[in-house]
Amino acid sequence: MSLAFALEKRVAISAVVRACSLTSAVFQRLVKNETLTKGDKSPVTVADFSAQAVVNSILANAFPADPIVGEEDSADLRVSTAEQLRTHLTSLANDALHLPIRTGEDAAWGIGPDAPVRSTDELLSIIDRGNHVGGPSGRMWALDPIDGTKGFLRGGQYAVCLALIVDSVVQVGVMGCPNLPISSANPDGERGCIFVAVRGQGAEQRSLSDLSIRTPLIHAPVLPPLSSIALLESLEAAHSSHSFSDRLSKHLGLTASPLRMDSQAKYACLARGEGGIYFRMPVKGSGYREKIWDHASGTVLVEEAGAIVSDSRGEPLNFGLGITLGENNGIVACFKGIHQRVLDAVTKAQAEEQD
Repeated sequence: MSLAFALEKRVAISAVVRACSLTSAVFQRLVKNETLTKGDKSPVTVADFSAQAVVNSILANAFPADPIVGEEDSADLRVSTAEQLRTHLTSLANDALHLPIRTGEDAAWGIGPDAPVRSTDELLSIIDRGNHVGGPSGRMWALDPIDGTKGFLRGGQYAVCLALIVDSVVQVGVMGCPNLPISSANPDGERGCIFVAVRGQGAEQRSLSDLSIRTPLIHAPVLPPLSSIALLESLEAAHSSHSFSDRLSKHLGLTASPLRMDSQAKYACLARGEGGIYFRMPVKGSGYREKIWDHASGTVLVEEAGAIVSDSRGEPLNFGLGITLGENNGIVACFKGIHQRVLDAVTKAQAEEQD
């Protein structure tokens, strides 16, 4: 008897692995070996669009009826001044799609050396398959082709994130983290992980370089002592209030320095027992609402690892309201045994902020 979402899991792994190969190639060719002017984001733009084209192409072949909520659309690529970007896109996307077939993949998904070459116009249309507006019912995929653009440019943490949402519930989450160490105990060792979770089936980590190498099902500890816990939060203060995090740490009695990094890699670290609390509180007055592609794959990964995810009020995240999480306020992901203590500390820190 086959497990639920077995095909979706295989397809998602294939799409994310190929997108990770592409983004790593962009970094090597356009970032590491070239001098960028300050503020030049052209490499990440190329990687973003190309990765979305690869993932959307595979999904379109495997599940042609499924809509996709993606971060990018092709409007900026269609202008006359974007000819070089279009050239890079076409080359990179075709290279990734034509990589040899791996075990578990299927040529019917439009991949492999014998797959047709996609024209630039075809790839632009494929990118725009990600223009679904979301909603409460049916199947849809949520994609962030590069989560953590600044991390990508600095050679730090970023992630390719893909999730299947069915009737507002995230059922499958796959996250590729090309720069994350395989083992937290050996931060200078091999890098490149892919994290996979299917609701009700647990979570696992594999090596991006060899998918046959699997870590036993990830399982976050239930109730570690608070003295051993570090806060996982965004590296960029513009993304989450560091001052609020400092107050939260004070009320919880956390003494370890926070672990700051870009992208949903924070969810991956929490799922394998690092840190203990992933906290993201919106910067006061920003009016920002979290996007579903920034949290969908990370949420199911953490929950299948035995931890818990909610907003700062303890409410579950709602993935059925469109492209944002609606009125959900902030993100709290942590080991189950300390969830209520974290929420209580949030309430105290909020009261201080209002004084």
